[in-house]
Amino acid sequence: MVAAASARADDTPAAPPEPIAELRRELERQSSDIERLKAALLEEKGAREDAREHPPVRVSGYVQVDWTAFDQASQNEVDFSTNLPLNQDRFTLRRGHLRVDAGRGLVSGSLEIDANTVNGPQVRPIDAEVSVRWPAEPDERRPELVATAGLMKIPFGFEVPELDNVRPFLERATVSRALFPGEFDLGARFAVTYRFLEWTIAAMNGNPIGDKVFPALAPDRTKEVVGRIGATADVAPGVRLEAGVSGDWGIGFHEGTPTTKDQLVWRDENGDGIVQPTEIQVIPGSAATPSQQFRRFAVGADARLSVRVPLLGHLALRAEVVRGQNLDRGLEYADPVGAGHDLRELGWYVGATQEITRWAVVGARYDQYNPDQDASRQVAVNLVVADRTYRTFALLAMLRYESARLLVEYDKNDNALGLSANGSPTTLKDDALTVRAQVQF
Repeated sequence: MVAAASARADDTPAAPPEPIAELRRELERQSSDIERLKAALLEEKGAREDAREHPPVRVSGYVQVDWTAFDQASQNEVDFSTNLPLNQDRFTLRRGHLRVDAGRGLVSGSLEIDANTVNGPQVRPIDAEVSVRWPAEPDERRPELVATAGLMKIPFGFEVPELDNVRPFLERATVSRALFPGEFDLGARFAVTYRFLEWTIAAMNGNPIGDKVFPALAPDRTKEVVGRIGATADVAPGVRLEAGVSGDWGIGFHEGTPTTKDQLVWRDENGDGIVQPTEIQVIPGSAATPSQQFRRFAVGADARLSVRVPLLGHLALRAEVVRGQNLDRGLEYADPVGAGHDLRELGWYVGATQEITRWAVVGARYDQYNPDQDASRQVAVNLVVADRTYRTFALLAMLRYESARLLVEYDKNDNALGLSANGSPTTLKDDALTVRAQVQF
């Protein structure tokens, strides 16, 4: 037994000498340091890649240059009321936008400047927003909440907030340009997005930057309330449907008139240059009239259907209808106080675009807009209904290469605002052919 115990004792491995044990501990520490260094390097690399993909300050922009090759309404003359030329067959810097976006955590901001030569050289702010977002990172399990204040897109319908460098057609439909000229207004906006639903509501001044009378100002303290509820769904493989309803409610402003004095006027009726007692007239003065308010509103519905066509690309169908009252601020300014009745507006459009591989797009759009469905005109002693509808049929062809686009659009514009030699309504000649070059950066 003693021998067996001695044999087992001899088989037990002896403890390593102290220098070897210390060396092993040092190797383990170095291995641990190397692993921590690898993890730090990977984290730093990921941070650099994330910074490249999502920099704290991002600069972007685009340029759109138009050549109106043909415009039937163009004249080699000057509009003496505005002192602007009536010639439209020209080159124009339609939009030159420079945008800066910055964000950190929950807070973000953006500033966009527009330069154009539509009515002469002009540089102006077109988008300036400060936003608070929750959560800071997208999370499908939670709704996304965004509160924004500043100069921003008006959240009505689909075409008004659509980006100018993304929209396939050169300009928005007539109803959008009439009711929401300039597409931007000052105010505060709150948006909620959760899965396939999106809800946006905003309180705004009510005078967009393209307003004919008070652009980007607020003559009335009452705020315009604008909102939209929309949904997006994949109804089948390769088929996506987007739809929404919108509303706008606010108060319009009719400008009053100042007090005028009596005026003495001489009209040389016989052209002899001598003042005759019968040629002198007195135009009586008038008392001041106060400014007035009036109600205005609009409701609308929009829908888009995108279908993936094999070998070609996406077929996109779009439609929108808007019913408004006293809201026209860009085409025929709505003033029911001066008109003596409420101006009921109705506009709609339908359009389609088809990708021809990734290099080209063709499309067509038809739109109608009536700024006053109750318009009338005097014919002899009778008051008859007048048609003030604007109609446009647009044909589009586009070539694309990376971030550049070349667009050619022919617009057939019809309206019955002209008068023939005998005073009857006639269609004004207003067709136009425009070529646009666009590049993004």
